[in-house]
Amino acid sequence: MKTQTKVKSDITIAQEATMKPITEIAEKIGLTMDDIELYGKYKAKLSFDVLNRLKTEKMGKIILVTAINPTPAGEGKSTVTVGLGDALNRLGKKAMIAMREPSLGPTMGIKGGATGGGYAQVLPMEDINLHFTGDLHAITTANNALAALIDNHLQQGNELQIDARRIVWKRALDLNDRALRKVVIGLGGPMQGVPREDGFDITVASEIMAILCLAKDLPDLKERLSKIVVAYNIHKKPVTVKDLGVEGALALLLKDAVKPNLVQTIEHTPALVHGGPFANIAHGCNSVIATTAAAKLADYVVTEAGFGADLGAEKFLNIKAEVAGIKPEAVVIVATIRALKMHGEIEKSDLGLENVAALKSGFSNLQKHIETIQSFGLPIVVAINRFITDTEREVETLYQLCNQEGISVALTEVWEKGGEGGIELAEKLLAAIEKNESHFQPLYKPSDSIEMKILTVVQKVYGGIGVEFSSKAKKQLKEIGANGWGNLPICMAKTQYSLSDDASKLGRPTDFVISVRELKPSIGAGFIVVLTGDVMTMPGLPKKPAALNMDVDEYGHAAGLF
Repeated sequence: MKTQTKVKSDITIAQEATMKPITEIAEKIGLTMDDIELYGKYKAKLSFDVLNRLKTEKMGKIILVTAINPTPAGEGKSTVTVGLGDALNRLGKKAMIAMREPSLGPTMGIKGGATGGGYAQVLPMEDINLHFTGDLHAITTANNALAALIDNHLQQGNELQIDARRIVWKRALDLNDRALRKVVIGLGGPMQGVPREDGFDITVASEIMAILCLAKDLPDLKERLSKIVVAYNIHKKPVTVKDLGVEGALALLLKDAVKPNLVQTIEHTPALVHGGPFANIAHGCNSVIATTAAAKLADYVVTEAGFGADLGAEKFLNIKAEVAGIKPEAVVIVATIRALKMHGEIEKSDLGLENVAALKSGFSNLQKHIETIQSFGLPIVVAINRFITDTEREVETLYQLCNQEGISVALTEVWEKGGEGGIELAEKLLAAIEKNESHFQPLYKPSDSIEMKILTVVQKVYGGIGVEFSSKAKKQLKEIGANGWGNLPICMAKTQYSLSDDASKLGRPTDFVISVRELKPSIGAGFIVVLTGDVMTMPGLPKKPAALNMDVDEYGHAAGLF
């Protein structure tokens, strides 16, 4: 076992790091002052001019980082994403990182931020994990402006004959607030609006967030906004943003938010951090605009998709890649020995003890994710994100298990060593890209029925045997067909903790059936959300939220962020 020493916290490491002016970071990727819009000294947005100019440039190689199903033991997918980008640059490659923006909900809840960790972080960490450049606030505002315009339409005569009982557009807030899941609005008499039931989603689950992340440019953003279905009229026909005539106003509110944010890692690797949909209740990928811009500015782009390969990676490969017209070159699957032992049914309190038997048992979870990525026709490298409690015997066992699957595996120590700790991973990734030509293809065709698309994901990605639709979902399937939406891809909303829709079933459960309770057409985003199990689109806070440990000193320096 490695000698355990006292280590600095992520926020201490971030605050002690020396950043370069963002203008210098821009110069590294061939951008001038005229190509960026400064947000202080260390943050900038790419201008529309440069985004339009890049459309004709050749794309670099895109590498997707995903993981096993998360556990309380931690996996470190964002950390490995950052460290891998740094390592590629250390090897003389022109590399960039494309990541999602954190949501304040989990930042102040239990999960923490999303800027990586240790010596593999994007900076300025405090800004990115809090308000950053205001993108999520703009999305929240656009979402709630639309909600206000709908209710005003009811108040002012309801020309579109909207059925107030069939308004499907919810308000949004970028915080975990369970009290807002179901509310009643418009109380207090005629001057206070039309009373009706409503509810809130967390901002990252908003369709506007999905639209911003899937739009190719500002005109595409406006077109997608116009297609949002907000309600159904008294004849049960969809009512859209275009019917309300407010797509221009919503696009105006988002005109700056749609521009990707340029920042840097501790080792000064350029990073575009933009968009932040959750992978368990949305499609879980950073923006198409940021990923494609990075691929035009660099030879290698390392990007991540939320949670395990059953969620973010599946949606990246079945939804985002198709929309963006991109083909990833390879996939990195991040795993930790600690998390695999938890999937082998070991308690968190016992993770510091060597347990090869539990590791072998929990390996089944990683094994399923390997099979899933292989089904997409993509080369794979497994990154073992090392913890100080991992023993040499456990590391050797995991190497052997991966080698038995014919999968390249690399020990990754980027949390402790930054890019240096990712050299083995970077070298094996480059070898995999050179040796194994990508034969990428999505798992289903647009012409497949919605039922078949869901069954395909359940069987090929989750390892389940079937799907059970609620009576409400069956009715919605018919409505989707009648409205001509059957050719859209599906966006599964499912617990992140299990391959099944039961969070308690760790490892690799078998012979399970996925329960579909509801289908939500997100026509602007361009997919059908499939709600399974008891997954919720507005999370709650834990008993002891991270906010209890947060503070700020007299100089504005944050404490308690992670």
